[in-house]
Amino acid sequence: MAMIMGIRMITRMVIPTITITITGTIIITMTDASRRDAALYRLLAWMSPSFPVGAFTYSHGLEWAVEEGAVADAQSLRAWISDVMRYGSGRSDAILLARVHEAFLASDLIAVREMADLAVALQPSRERHLEATAQGAAFVVALEAAWPAGEAMADRLLALKGGDGIDRWAYAIAVGVHCAAHDIDAELAVSAYLHAFAANLVSAAVRAVPLGQSDGQRVLAALEPVIADVAGEALAASLDDLGSASFRADISSQLHETQYTRLFRS
Repeated sequence: MAMIMGIRMITRMVIPTITITITGTIIITMTDASRRDAALYRLLAWMSPSFPVGAFTYSHGLEWAVEEGAVADAQSLRAWISDVMRYGSGRSDAILLARVHEAFLASDLIAVREMADLAVALQPSRERHLEATAQGAAFVVALEAAWPAGEAMADRLLALKGGDGIDRWAYAIAVGVHCAAHDIDAELAVSAYLHAFAANLVSAAVRAVPLGQSDGQRVLAALEPVIADVAGEALAASLDDLGSASFRADISSQLHETQYTRLFRS
């Protein structure tokens, strides 16, 4: 039973709630379900191809793989993306995202800054460095303009700026930090990030191979268990588990720098 602005209300719901009180005048009660809905809404927006990070301009070295014939159809595309996700940057990004999310919630800003530097240092080529940092910077700018965090988290984000702050935001780090700042669970954030990662590579292949839209969707559907496995592993992993063995993808990103004709920036 609660009295809100003189109106007597009887609440029979037994769903766990989060209650925010604003100086004795309004009481806003958010159920776990509505909190999850809000998180899902933001993730759908932030990981959408329309979110202004320029993801469509990058192929993560895939364009060179298409040029040399390593990726020529749906089957080879699925194998390529699966390897990148399980053994390459997809896995590394997921681990970094999960751990920086955890560090930010714990107010361990020193660890956040160290992981931000590590994420940039792990990029194997000039173009992959551009891909990670340009998208990360754009993600931060877009969120600050349209999706400001609450006051407490905004102060924490502000502390990451300045002379001792983060000067280069790798995309995975930007997503992890800001999902934490917006009370989005790490499990949802990692899965959404990996899906967007895979979907962007599929979109690049549809244009570069070229590949039909239906084949592209079949590949994305087939990657669902891969993404689930990688996300589960990342959530349980530590920074000591970081590592990459997708050498061909890394070399492709280096060779792409001198590719004669290109559609993509990486």
